Amino acid sequence: MWQATEDVLESIAIGAGILGTGGGGNPYIGQLRARQAIKKWGPVTVLTPEELPDDARVVCVGGIGAPTVGIEKVRDLQSYHALRAIEDYTGERATALISNEIGGSNSVEPLIPAARAGLPVVDADGMGRAFPEFQMKTFFVYGVPCCPMAVADEKGNSAIVRETINPAWAERLARALTIQMGCVACYAVAPMTSEQVRRTAVPNTLSLARDLGDAVKQARDDGDDPLAAILSVCPGKVLFTGKVVDVDRRTTAGFARGTLTIDGLESCSGSRMVIEFQNENLIARRDGEIVCTVPDLICAVATDLGEPVTTELMRYGLRVTILGFPAPELWISPEGLAVAGPQAFGYETDYVRLSV
Repeated sequence: MWQATEDVLESIAIGAGILGTGGGGNPYIGQLRARQAIKKWGPVTVLTPEELPDDARVVCVGGIGAPTVGIEKVRDLQSYHALRAIEDYTGERATALISNEIGGSNSVEPLIPAARAGLPVVDADGMGRAFPEFQMKTFFVYGVPCCPMAVADEKGNSAIVRETINPAWAERLARALTIQMGCVACYAVAPMTSEQVRRTAVPNTLSLARDLGDAVKQARDDGDDPLAAILSVCPGKVLFTGKVVDVDRRTTAGFARGTLTIDGLESCSGSRMVIEFQNENLIARRDGEIVCTVPDLICAVATDLGEPVTTELMRYGLRVTILGFPAPELWISPEGLAVAGPQAFGYETDYVRLSV
């Protein structure tokens, strides 16, 4: 158990920006929103899944939409309104909240309604990274119902998706609502039990994000290599280092889609990496050869500072290092790969786990 105070938000934002694989919403904007909520309503208690009471009712909340729009149209208390909408519909009150993904601003999204409602947040999430689509959660892969869910915008509109034939249909309907709401919304899913959280969530991810951010900040203060600091906290490997020479990015169907091209520098001189993304980085090719795919993490950071660079902020001339991290174990089962493996995104390649 620990307290999410204003002082730890910067570290969480840095770490979640790294783990977010380019998506999850802008981490700096998320940090500012969470800081405002905690300043107004007080710090939030963070519990491990094991610390949840057996009779807990845990609601997953998160943002949905295109990150490119999210930096122009900043969310307010939409997640709180979505929480209240799902509580009113189900007749159950949440006793704790949990993040849908430990990526970008979505990592801190539960802190905002938690501060407002006086609830704790679980140190876990449903991805262990960020993914672009609602159904891509370990909760749903392992049997937690995806509906009913509430979707809310900043205007005061809310809608309930009562029932769908599968989680992919919940994504389609929620995405259609989000597009009509201006490509930025928040959602809340019907409460889970403590047993469901312990069995299906990726644990200790909020504290991992905090520890990653602490390591990056400490390395900067000490004049050490922030990339080495990141890898010391979260085992992974450097996939590429270079300069961004092209970003083909477009907002379509409620997503930021495109490709990123990087020309190699230093030990990667003479090589080129191309990364395809749909909000998040999905597949990385070095000189045409695949070196990393979903569900493994493909993370871009500024080479000198270790600062995460999300897909909506990527631009020509940035010096970036691409880091790779193995996916959480829950994703590499046949059930997990069917939902979030490369073939789920239309790539005709088998998943090969990243070796570190």
